[in-house]
Amino acid sequence: MAFKLNGSPLAVDVAFKTSDGTQYPANWLRLSTADEKTALGITEVADDPVYDSRFYWGNGTAKALDDVNATDENGDLIKNEDGSQMVIQGVKSVLKAQEKVTAGSLLARYDWYVVRKAEKSTAIPTAISTYRDGVRTACTTRETEIDNCADTAALVTLYGSTEQSDKTWKPNMTQYPDDPNS
Repeated sequence: MAFKLNGSPLAVDVAFKTSDGTQYPANWLRLSTADEKTALGITEVADDPVYDSRFYWGNGTAKALDDVNATDENGDLIKNEDGSQMVIQGVKSVLKAQEKVTAGSLLARYDWYVVRKAEKSTAIPTAISTYRDGVRTACTTRETEIDNCADTAALVTLYGSTEQSDKTWKPNMTQYPDDPNS
């Protein structure tokens, strides 16, 4: 909750002064009762909502899910320097690109096994091969899950978790495999 005095915001844990010159300590808002605040003319106002910036603009408007051709203020298509159509990536494309980066990062720590095999014909341990295959499969599955979302609410749900009967939380999205060496 936020507080206002005579229409001006009051920061919690910051000393303040009323219009009659009375100084109040920084902890006063935390320690005072609702009646004490009301007596001074302090009102509580709801905090502005915070939206997940992956899916929403700062004002709560959902971002476009799909890619769109860029246009100018007249509605004319905007071209790149090479003459190709400029495209504004939608949320789905951005999230799928992030999945590729994540998968690449997970695979990179074991790339040396692949290089060693190519250079020295030394076998890649089964646990590492299985893990690398699992990372690629999980990435592809996650991209498909993203593509299958029909609207922003579905994407928000996909990136969330669901409480299980045993009171634990399970992610809604396919998870990457556990690292074999951790």
